Amino acid sequence: MREERHRITAKKYDAAIFDLDGVVTDTAGVHAEAWKRMFDEFLSRDAARRNVPFRPFDIDGDYRLHVDGKPRVDGVRSFLRSRGIDLPEGRPDDPAGTETVQGLGTLKNEYFLHSIRERGVAVYASTVDFIHAAKRHGLKTAIISSSRNCAMILNSANLRHLFDASVDGTDSEAIGIKGKPAPDIFLEAARQLRVKPARAIVVEDAIAGVQAGRAGAFGLVIGVARKGDAESLLGNGADTAVEDLSQIEITDGGEAMHALPSALERFEEIAGAARGKRIAVFLDYDGTLTPIVETPDRAIMSEEMRAAVVELSRCCTVGIISGRDLEDVRDKVKIDSIVYAGSHGFDVVGPEGLHVAHQVGTEFLPVLDEAEGELLRELGSIPGVLVERKRFAIAVHYRLVAQEKVESIEEAVDRVSAGRPELRKARGKKIFELQPAIDWHKGKAVLSLLGALRMDGTDVLPIYMGDDVTDEDAFRALRGRGIGIVVWDEPYETAATYSLHDPDEVGEFLLKVASFRKGGRHGQ
Repeated sequence: MREERHRITAKKYDAAIFDLDGVVTDTAGVHAEAWKRMFDEFLSRDAARRNVPFRPFDIDGDYRLHVDGKPRVDGVRSFLRSRGIDLPEGRPDDPAGTETVQGLGTLKNEYFLHSIRERGVAVYASTVDFIHAAKRHGLKTAIISSSRNCAMILNSANLRHLFDASVDGTDSEAIGIKGKPAPDIFLEAARQLRVKPARAIVVEDAIAGVQAGRAGAFGLVIGVARKGDAESLLGNGADTAVEDLSQIEITDGGEAMHALPSALERFEEIAGAARGKRIAVFLDYDGTLTPIVETPDRAIMSEEMRAAVVELSRCCTVGIISGRDLEDVRDKVKIDSIVYAGSHGFDVVGPEGLHVAHQVGTEFLPVLDEAEGELLRELGSIPGVLVERKRFAIAVHYRLVAQEKVESIEEAVDRVSAGRPELRKARGKKIFELQPAIDWHKGKAVLSLLGALRMDGTDVLPIYMGDDVTDEDAFRALRGRGIGIVVWDEPYETAATYSLHDPDEVGEFLLKVASFRKGGRHGQ
């Protein structure tokens, strides 16, 4: 039998929003097993107390109907209601297994995390291929999940870079998003992407998920029927249903990008976009304000660059967002009139008493201490390697290491991070870094700073400049509302709009912006 294929015309849509469990990662089964284990233990005790026959949790029926795709506590409530069981709500800090809605939900999560630690995270390669195709055709992408473990799973599977926005269970609780089948979580993702729901695609595998996509009036709702439940998905709101996303082809896209125009050569375009607006300029430090050097302590900003930043700060809001610790980057720059965001934006200070705290909780410090000690033991015998402990991260620099040793260094980093789902591995230029596995990056830091500075309106043009993979999150965050400028010596795939060659060109660009803002020949 020939497999039916479906085509999507890319020009009809601006974005695609993907559910995590069962669509991107093969974790739906792990969730179902954790639900069954938790509920069967509870149901067995409950049946014995009431002297009634024990009726176990059914994955094929109960999971799909009552808990799949829903926030954890909503799933607990829904299933218990189906069995006529009424439990107290309890509190979020109820110990795992307490016979409350919250306590049972916490126990289910512990079982799920235990399975993930033992098995790892499996990824649907066809979905990843589909996401890459969507991005090649110019679509923005977002990930949504009712789970609070979304960031950990994405980082464990090295998938976070594929998405321009994410909304998970933690976000839902913080901003009061209703669970599926309400469309709120998808609508929030569309809002973050700055696209209209009618121009966005929803990809879901749960009945509650396709119901939510339909309720939100999204342009296309795709049901992923991995268990042969296509009819159920179609009957509950999916426009089309496939067993695997390899059955869908995206057509009519643009050509692949090979290079970007120079921000200096196209400055008139940038000035045109900035006319009548306030300007906020955010800068990476290493590789943007300073050349890349052999060791972090040698990255010293030139006096010419410092003068350019000072000049710009007299007429624009200027911020530096760096992976360095806050005090380290402040000590390197030594300018009082700008905003500093250290640790990729966790720790922020600025003029006139500005202070924004997005600090990682101290609960991550013990596991970072353990990982640091193990890395020092693993890598201490390799000449040239530098293990740099930051407050909330550990950087492993290998710029001075022989090329044939790099693979063994990465293997050691992978071994140290294995079994520690609290940490994620990130990459940079000649660096591996272990960071807390939470959904935070430079893109969210930029957006948070704009809000704190009261510069998140349409009368502001944000500009972000950076040279590394960690800066791509900021470029993506500013799509449609600002300008991303990548600093590179050769082209690669990037979400930036313009390019500069090196820090010397960065300094020249900053002075041109200052001249424009002060009403020079590029003025309003």
